[in-house]
Amino acid sequence: MKENAPGGPEIWLRGPVTTSDQSAPAPLAAEAPSTPPRLAWVAAHGGAGASTLATVFGGIDAGRTWPRPDQGRSHSVLLVARTHAAGLQAASWTLDLFRRGEQPPGLELVAVVLVADAPGRLPRQLLQRIKVIGSAIEVHRVPWVHAWRTGDLTAPPPRETARLASLVTPPGQETHTMSDR
Repeated sequence: MKENAPGGPEIWLRGPVTTSDQSAPAPLAAEAPSTPPRLAWVAAHGGAGASTLATVFGGIDAGRTWPRPDQGRSHSVLLVARTHAAGLQAASWTLDLFRRGEQPPGLELVAVVLVADAPGRLPRQLLQRIKVIGSAIEVHRVPWVHAWRTGDLTAPPPRETARLASLVTPPGQETHTMSDR
């Protein structure tokens, strides 16, 4: 057995996967602190809720397409999916692209945002799938918001989304949650 060969099957690691392969493409030039990466909401599947989240929290609504880096600036991506089986599968497939390094250049996957597909608790098998996704990357869960379903996107986001809001909102411009009313 080679000394530097992996000691077991390939596993997913939380955070970016690094490689010692010298033939890998060179990273983009580092950005100045004054020009942070732009945040884009990317839907893993149709109806994921990326447009709603972009409207409520801010950022770029990329829909189901990858944002294109402009003027050398990279994009930080929040991958959005629903919590039903098809949504979690779509999120897993997209995560696998990043794990293999096959995503378009200039994109950094920050987290997966899972939007409730219905009010109430999730079945155990879906919670287990979310746990697997969470072992690979940070996961933010957005609970069911009845006002959003009826088109009222002015309703404050639920307090459970405060950590997610802090990823999107620059310091000093905090979003008010439903618990602040």
